[in-house]
Amino acid sequence: MPDSPDTAPVFRARWWALLTLGLALGHTAVTVTRLPYAALLPIAAGWLILAKALRWGAPPAGSSPARVWPWSLVPLALWGVYVYLADSFGDVDLGAVFFHLQAGMSEHGGTDRILAAILYTLAMLPVLAAFTWLVRVDPRWRLAERLLALVLLAANPLLYGLGQRGAAIVTEDGAWLDRRYVPPTLRTVPAEPPNLLVLYLESLERTYADRERFGDAYAPLAALGRRGVVVEGIRQLDNTGWTMAGMIASQCGTPLMPAGLLHDSQFEPLARVVPGVDCLGDLLDAQGYRLSYLGGASTRFAGKGRFYTDHGFDRVRGRETLAPRLDEPDYLNSWGLYDDSLYDFTREEIRHLEAQGTPWAVVTLSLGTHPPAGFPARACRERQGAFDGEDILYAVECSAWLARRLVEWLEAEGLLEDTLVMIASDHLSMRVSAWEALTEGPRENTFILLGNGLAPGRIVREASTLDLLPTVLEAMGFRPDRHRAGLGVSLLSDQPTLVERHGLTALNGRLKEETALQQRLWEGLGHLPRPEPKAVNPNR
Repeated sequence: MPDSPDTAPVFRARWWALLTLGLALGHTAVTVTRLPYAALLPIAAGWLILAKALRWGAPPAGSSPARVWPWSLVPLALWGVYVYLADSFGDVDLGAVFFHLQAGMSEHGGTDRILAAILYTLAMLPVLAAFTWLVRVDPRWRLAERLLALVLLAANPLLYGLGQRGAAIVTEDGAWLDRRYVPPTLRTVPAEPPNLLVLYLESLERTYADRERFGDAYAPLAALGRRGVVVEGIRQLDNTGWTMAGMIASQCGTPLMPAGLLHDSQFEPLARVVPGVDCLGDLLDAQGYRLSYLGGASTRFAGKGRFYTDHGFDRVRGRETLAPRLDEPDYLNSWGLYDDSLYDFTREEIRHLEAQGTPWAVVTLSLGTHPPAGFPARACRERQGAFDGEDILYAVECSAWLARRLVEWLEAEGLLEDTLVMIASDHLSMRVSAWEALTEGPRENTFILLGNGLAPGRIVREASTLDLLPTVLEAMGFRPDRHRAGLGVSLLSDQPTLVERHGLTALNGRLKEETALQQRLWEGLGHLPRPEPKAVNPNR
């Protein structure tokens, strides 16, 4: 007796293949859009209903499978790469991918993402096998899939971004941003320059201040802000959305455009980081400041150590130098030091610098809110209770409280007299447990200034992290040329910012076409000369 349709091997293979493709389609849809993850199953079900109605995988009687390889296998695999990146980081920034490949990714703490990459690779194998089966058994899919391959390539944001960067070399105006760049110059200097403490809080954006969505997670920073100047409206431009890019944007006044083909040794780590521009460290070093950087992660990751060493910093310390000094050597997370340990070393560093009798600047970078779940310190677990390992708001509250505690400790010791304190997120958060709430509306970075005689207040401007450099300089009592430095404008002045003049969308469009600013950043490292800029009114 022949097999019934319900038990025939072909029948079973058909529905296993279609189910695999439906689940893959659903996962892709909810990952690259803002659809809730609960939409995965309805999307997969809709695919199966459509497949049944059109009898996909059930060819007419008498047709036989063709042993062909689909043209769409490579485009599908590239979509797998893009979905992995979107699942890991939320918004995929190609600039971050290129820069990390060139600057070096050794000693990173993203072991969870390596595991995810392995799982994604394994998951793609049945997807590719299912699609191959469908194309071989169904002649209609064999006819259509070549066109599908072209659609998949054209629609992949990863390849679209590559195409845009490639088109920049033939764009009509690839120097629009470079013509608006103003080299940082200090026209006046205070008689007694203040010290500077910069606290970069990993991914701790000001969006978390919305109590309706996030409760009191941001409350410790809000309390600090009431004592100083809080700036609202700090948006994120492209090429400023990862740690090195965020620090370079706020210290150099320019987006971080990767070296790309300007780098002579394409497969070797960068020998220098943005050598063609002066940054905050260069300016303060020229004024006789003692400069120190402390971070919980390795300074060898993504060129952090090279950047700070190249731009005037005397002492650059990260996991490799700080971890051996811990009282408990095992009190580490996958990236490096917990924030309470980092801030203990920060206090020691400031005590050391204060004893020198010369102006100092200390820059720190926390790890506590690093996606996807953060690394809450032991001090917070004792204060906040058990951590479930997933809730980013727990880590946000922890990081905010530790930053406030550090400032209060330093004040109590008298170490912040004649000191400006800058508290800022290095960039907006990548994908975390609160992702849907974070992406409900416009987002903004944290930027708070305390001390040095600043009257408490609130500034609401449409700006970007490019504007932090001239703003900090003016808050310290320096006067940059025309209130400008790099592409930034002091938010303490009435000069309009680039975002106010042109909007984020237009600026991001210009970034995709820019070549001259890229060459300026890497002048001295690459082999292409920087073109002479055309005359332009920098206020336009």
